[in-house]
Amino acid sequence: MIRNFILALALAVCAPPAFAQWQPSKNVEIVAPAAAGSALDAVARLLQKVLQDRKMLSANLTVVDKAGGGNAVGFNYLNSRPADGHTVLVTPFTIITNRITGANPINYQDITPIAMLADEHVAFVVNANSPMKTGKDLLERMKRDPASLSISIAAALGNANHIAASLVGKSVGADPKKFRIAVFNSSGESITAVLGGHVELAVTTTGLVGGHVQAGRVRVLAVASATRLPGALAQTPTWREQGVDVVFSSWRALIGPRGMSAEQVAYWEALMAKVSADDEWRRELEQNALTPAYVGAEATRKMFVQQAEQLRAILADLGLAR
Repeated sequence: MIRNFILALALAVCAPPAFAQWQPSKNVEIVAPAAAGSALDAVARLLQKVLQDRKMLSANLTVVDKAGGGNAVGFNYLNSRPADGHTVLVTPFTIITNRITGANPINYQDITPIAMLADEHVAFVVNANSPMKTGKDLLERMKRDPASLSISIAAALGNANHIAASLVGKSVGADPKKFRIAVFNSSGESITAVLGGHVELAVTTTGLVGGHVQAGRVRVLAVASATRLPGALAQTPTWREQGVDVVFSSWRALIGPRGMSAEQVAYWEALMAKVSADDEWRRELEQNALTPAYVGAEATRKMFVQQAEQLRAILADLGLAR
């Protein structure tokens, strides 16, 4: 009898997170700290779609876009909401870098980590009519005259897109501080600037690129991934294939306001584990060149701490740390 009790206790301790008794009792907001049509908005709306299609959430569910300040407007909005489990936000790693660069005082220590959702790679995109045909053309331009190169990114200096562009530039001896960087509120706006001929290069996460590639509007010179990506970017070479050892990507995590209860976190953590195993979620991510990357709340928190140290060192080297 004692042995059975010990076995049951061990199984309970080792079991994966289960839904706590708490659950949402009113409208839930999924906040995207960027403009409608952005890469963050796309992930938030995919999450909304899967939760609704699969009836995983009984409460009403809305997506709220809060653009501006390099995601800072969204972060401030999140922490203005009650910590009652009814507001969550899809974040990139500006939740770490914004305080390092001085863009916003809120960082990962001021929110509640819930789960990692996906990993999104960085693409280097030009207009289909650009004279730059390959990654090597871009490298030559960076090396010859970095101050002449205009680059659009979203949505803050020091984010994944900016870091990836800087690392590629440094690989050929260019000073990335000389690049002419234009910061937009969303990846959609960043790509639109290239489509309109206002800037020469968009360095952007891959989620919104595929449709433009298939329509023949843009050319992707390279992706900063370890291997080629599936879907619309399957023919695009990596930087490594073109002689540059740069692999860099952004992640998408789910966070809540500071002060959420353990029961609320447990509910959302278990819900995201269920979403991460869903075929529709995984299929949609792959079609948009994103990689499923679920881990729970504690692992997400530890990753935030670890990356804060790594990113501070990178941003200091670029002259962006404050």
